[in-house]
Amino acid sequence: MANQNLSSAKRAKNDEFYTQFIDIEREMQAYLDYDPKTFKGKVVYCNCDDPYESNFFRFFVLNFKKLGLKRLITTSYKPSTLANTQLALLGDDSTLPPFKGRPKVNANKFIINKVHDINGDGEFNLKDVAEELKANKVNKWAPLEEGGDFRSEECIELLQQADIVVTNPPFSLFREYVKQLIDHGKNL
Repeated sequence: MANQNLSSAKRAKNDEFYTQFIDIEREMQAYLDYDPKTFKGKVVYCNCDDPYESNFFRFFVLNFKKLGLKRLITTSYKPSTLANTQLALLGDDSTLPPFKGRPKVNANKFIINKVHDINGDGEFNLKDVAEELKANKVNKWAPLEEGGDFRSEECIELLQQADIVVTNPPFSLFREYVKQLIDHGKNL
């Protein structure tokens, strides 16, 4: 059934699928069980993930310190056919205040260099991420000039900074996506 759905999506060029948070947790735990330092000091790039919608972004930002990440980069494609339909802003945390600064028609990038309890409530959560991104001091939110296509020069420049790429690539462009990773010396 699932394979049939993916085949149908490929034929229809419907590339928008979001991985469930629990599935990401399980997969990443398998990497950590094999090598607890898998992500330590690394730059992780989620280059086909709307930061406002992606559970990959949510997982890596919430586990930034635990994993020992150096940086997390997430970029989206313009336009996302599922924008604001899968997840609430930065996850499904109902306590997050509405974020008024997101242009709905732009592709975006988030660059996370540091996470901390910015609002002083004693815990680090998605509220802190939202506040830091609004402040735009240590971490950065910015629209992408070239639409966020993984093949664009600005996304390739971000790819070259990455040690690890974690994403759901567009199924209809899978071969081209994998070729790009190989061409830029990224391990599969």
